[in-house]
Amino acid sequence: MHGLEASAARVVELVAAGRATSRNDLATALGLPPSTVNLRVQALLAAGVLVEQGEGRSQGGRRPRLLTVNPDFGHVWTIDIGSRHVRLGPMDMTGALISTHELSITIDTDPVVVLGEISAAVHDLALSERPAGRWLGVGVGLPGPVDVVAGTVTLPSRMPGWRGFPAHEALQRLFEAPVVIDNDANLMALGQARRGAPGETLVVVKAGTGIGAGLVVEGRLHRGRDGASGDISHVRIPAGGDRPCSCGNHGCLETVASGAALVAQLGVASTADVLAATEDANATVITAVRRAGGLLGEVLATVVNFANPDAVLLGGALAGSEAFVAAARGALYERCLPLATRRLRIDTVLGGADAGLLGAGSLALESVLDEAIRGETRR
Repeated sequence: MHGLEASAARVVELVAAGRATSRNDLATALGLPPSTVNLRVQALLAAGVLVEQGEGRSQGGRRPRLLTVNPDFGHVWTIDIGSRHVRLGPMDMTGALISTHELSITIDTDPVVVLGEISAAVHDLALSERPAGRWLGVGVGLPGPVDVVAGTVTLPSRMPGWRGFPAHEALQRLFEAPVVIDNDANLMALGQARRGAPGETLVVVKAGTGIGAGLVVEGRLHRGRDGASGDISHVRIPAGGDRPCSCGNHGCLETVASGAALVAQLGVASTADVLAATEDANATVITAVRRAGGLLGEVLATVVNFANPDAVLLGGALAGSEAFVAAARGALYERCLPLATRRLRIDTVLGGADAGLLGAGSLALESVLDEAIRGETRR
């Protein structure tokens, strides 16, 4: 067995989603011999991650025993850090969020202080909520480029003080539990892939204070050689003109289509104020939001023509605006080749504001489950 397709997390994911309720179902879904699947299922049953009870419909032989996930085996804490706030909560073994919470932060301050505040909040919630089972690990999304091998933040344009910061090491020390980190848009993409049809190619955009994107190719997250895959925020576009960007260049997409750009243009305090004004039918704001969505769609058109994905999914605060989403969709249909959009889905992400949490939790479960099982079976 090798890779994600044969991992314990993949087996649990299929059972939790109802895509496989028996060993035969798993063998079919994974494309593996029944004997191989039986070995993995037996380990999961012995560890207490899966439970086998009841009988399914006979397919000509004995009725198969039905598999379910034991949500009380354990949980992970999942954390989605943004520029102005952080969302967090515990996730059970089925991939469901038990609860969610939001805290205000400012990302452009000392990373030690920021992560310390987040850690304290998680520990307080863990004591008050006491989620079922063991605390297995932590998944964290960061709003900047992440070197997942080194565990550091690399060349962040909107995070002064974070460049080269050993985020993984710091989080490991704060939580004293297995920790995984990645870019927030990558994790949002991973979460969408885990909850959609298997094997899809997805372009998932997080449009909030900044703009980021994650690319899933045939079911697998593509980070690129140095973790820079999906960084559409700093593509230079004519509409950007000579506007200075936080990355040091001029005329980047972020300077005209991000939440930060709209806040500066409209003279409001936050992206939330922009969305509130669109809901109040403020014509000036709606026009600005539509323009931003259209500019995003122009850049995404090149990505769609190149990658020919199954879907483009929009997330982040700006995806809560119908005007923004409609303008991006319109630009894609106008500028893409007809063949590239013939079966293309353009939609918002599953999970809404929790989409990043779903991705960070999925990565955490994948990373810690095999080790947790080994620990249980050694007892």
